[in-house]
Formats: sequence, structure tokens, C-alpha cells
Amino acid sequence: MSYLDKVNLCNRWQPSRFAPFTVTGTQVGWLTHERVAALADHRDVFTPAHGGIALHQSYSTSKARTEAVKKIAPDLVASGRFPELRQEIYAVKNRWSEKEYLRMDRGLVPAFGARAYGVHVNGFVEKKDGPHLWIGTRASERMVEPGKLDNIVAGGQPAGLSLIKNVIKECEEEASIGAARAKAAVPASVITYVCERDDGLRADTLFCFDLEMPRGEKPKPSEEIASFELMPIGEALRLVRSTNRFKFNVNLVVIDFAIRRGFITPEKEKDFEAIVSGLHIYPQPVV
Repeated sequence: MSYLDKVNLCNRWQPSRFAPFTVTGTQVGWLTHERVAALADHRDVFTPAHGGIALHQSYSTSKARTEAVKKIAPDLVASGRFPELRQEIYAVKNRWSEKEYLRMDRGLVPAFGARAYGVHVNGFVEKKDGPHLWIGTRASERMVEPGKLDNIVAGGQPAGLSLIKNVIKECEEEASIGAARAKAAVPASVITYVCERDDGLRADTLFCFDLEMPRGEKPKPSEEIASFELMPIGEALRLVRSTNRFKFNVNLVVIDFAIRRGFITPEKEKDFEAIVSGLHIYPQPVV
């Protein structure tokens, strides 16, 4: 295994298996053909368009589109072709800076192949031998990749919340890091990828923050993170490169941190160019 293998794992999908999901003529997602067929049963909400499916043009505002999809969401889940709802609301848009086209339950976002946003925090302690990363172990009850290694803090981005406010919220919920400390998190990088998974197409944008932690302060486990370990960057990279112990997208966040800190360089890593490119793959809408 290699760093590039972990990057490629997050960029694997077959476009032929998917059809475009459009809103007002703009593509905002990808659905499998089976899911397109399921949506076609709801002709008052969706209509065929551009070889795929579109929200009916009669829904002219974000609020109207949101309510229309929300109303039929239980039926979509009951069809067996869409994942369970998660009672968290995400904004659907192609760029973070755009106005949202609609809002959608987090469980439906990958099924529609819509871009999802999240925050990941590299909690680190500076030592003589270089930075050490606080690495969490995901609780065994987590829906996605239970028991895998994770960043000190990471979470999806709810609609209507700023990035830094989400960092502060997630720091408190996952690691009992207070707001005063969390506010010091520095926006450092953005990672994008698209990969096909069981729940659909994960088209994710991860906003990465760096948070230097004092040596005497240890994050506290929570319902989501069972334990924490302070790990030298070299050991974290060994696990990324040689094992499958990290959550699939956390591999990318650790690799990105190591590149920015000079531990993965063109001189040391023959696949450097491909690795960096793979951290920023962003398929443009085709409609």
C-alpha cells in the first residue's frame, strides 16, 4: 500500500452508473439509474431532464424545494433505494460560497450525489522530534467506519452554521475542548474528492483546520470518540501508508498535514504530484 493508494480510494467511481440531478438547469448531484427511476414516481416533485432527473421548475425558491423533498423523504427511504434519514440538515450547493439550491437531510445527500461539506481539525502538539497528532478512535456504535482512527475532531457541516462555529461545536461535542481553545483553530487547507460508496456518491469538501494543543491538555472521549492517543507524525504516516486503520477520508487529512509540514515532499515521495492532485479532484457539473 502507499499514500497514493489511499488517495485513489477516495476518487473511485464509475460515471456510467450515474445520471445528473439538476435544479434550475444546473447540475448539483449524481444519482444511480435505479434511484432516478424511484424519483420518477414522484412526478409532482421531479421531472426527467438532461438524461437524469430534475426538481420541478414550479419550485422556484430554496424553501419550496426543501419542503418538497422533505415531504417525500420518508417515501424515498421506504422504497429501499435511499438510506435512512439522519435528522441533520445540509445545504445543497456546488461551491461553499454559493447560495444554496435547497436543504436536504444528511442521509439523502450522498444518495443524490450532492456535494457535502465538513470540517476536520488536526490537533497537534509541537515536540523536539516534530509535531505529534492527537488521534481519536471512533466509537463502536458509529454508523460510518466504527472503530477506525480519526482526527481529534471532525464533523459534517450543518446548513446555516459558519465553519468556525461548527469547529467550536464539534470540539466541545467530540473532545470537550472549550470554545476559547477551539477559536484558535486556523483554517489551513481544503480537500475535495468524489467516491462511490454504499450510500451513494460521496462528493465531499473538507475544510481542514490546524489547532495547536498545549502539552498538558488531553482531549476527553465522548459518545462519538472512544479514546485519544498522542501519536508522532511519523507513526501516523506509517499507519496511513501501511494499514487500513484510519477512516477512509482521514487518511487524506493526515497526508495533507504532512505535506504542509514538509514530511511528504517531491524528493521523498515519487508519487508526490499525483498525491497532491488527488487531494483536490472536483468534477465540474456537466449540465
